[in-house]
Amino acid sequence: MNTTSATPTQAADSAATLANGLQWTPSLHTGDGRMDDTHEEFVTMLNTLLTTPMRDQLPLYREFLAHTVEHFAQEERWMLATGFSADNCHASHHNTILDTMRAVEEHYLKGDNEIIQRLAEALVEWFPQHAASMDAGLALHLKDVGFDSVTETLADPERVRPASMSGCGSVTCS
Repeated sequence: MNTTSATPTQAADSAATLANGLQWTPSLHTGDGRMDDTHEEFVTMLNTLLTTPMRDQLPLYREFLAHTVEHFAQEERWMLATGFSADNCHASHHNTILDTMRAVEEHYLKGDNEIIQRLAEALVEWFPQHAASMDAGLALHLKDVGFDSVTETLADPERVRPASMSGCGSVTCS
């Protein structure tokens, strides 16, 4: 059990981060330029959602959802191309987020006008950890096997065994 608690300053910083969105900082960089560009777009769109009045969020949310679908599909293409099994835990995390995002739209349409804001705030908390663990691990793996994320090609396809990994961003989940 975690017995540590946030100091008042940490709690205030966390609340300020939610209110102000997520700042694009070097701590969010994964080491893969294309992945980082996609992540910066994700953060920008997330911050735009957070600063948009709730009554006006749905069109932006739909664009954000479409971007996130492509963002995750991009990473999953790379995983498959570099030896991950289709059912790896990183892809499972993506599926969970997308299922939640689709459900949020349904709830919004049924009158819960605050739900997009709540999800955006939750993504501000979730994304840094995901980027620092799963995505940074994937970026390291791509580099290790000689995968070019711009051209989506392997320098030497012999370095990768098909469907040999089921991990989150490297060989295993932790």
